[in-house]
Amino acid sequence: MRAVECAACGNQVLCEKFSVAHTSVQWTADAAAVCAEFRERVSQGGTTARIRTCRGLRSSIDREVEEGRLTIGTLDPGGPESGTAESGTAGTATTEAVDV
Repeated sequence: MRAVECAACGNQVLCEKFSVAHTSVQWTADAAAVCAEFRERVSQGGTTARIRTCRGLRSSIDREVEEGRLTIGTLDPGGPESGTAESGTAGTATTEAVDV
């Protein structure tokens, strides 16, 4: 998994792309506090476990792919960005070509 920072709020997540349509995102525990879109949804009664992504993060992930920093369909085992979840992570969400 590779670290991706949201250009909108600075929240950092870990991502893997297995295809153009498949993105796996591992959220940090503080996503609801950092991301304005998450904060709004939670304040309206939602839970972070049911939120797949936000517009800012989706754009940031797409930009990482376009600029070649996040590759599709390849894992980078042993690289500095790969490995297991760090402490304080909230979980993993998988999206399938979802426009938000």
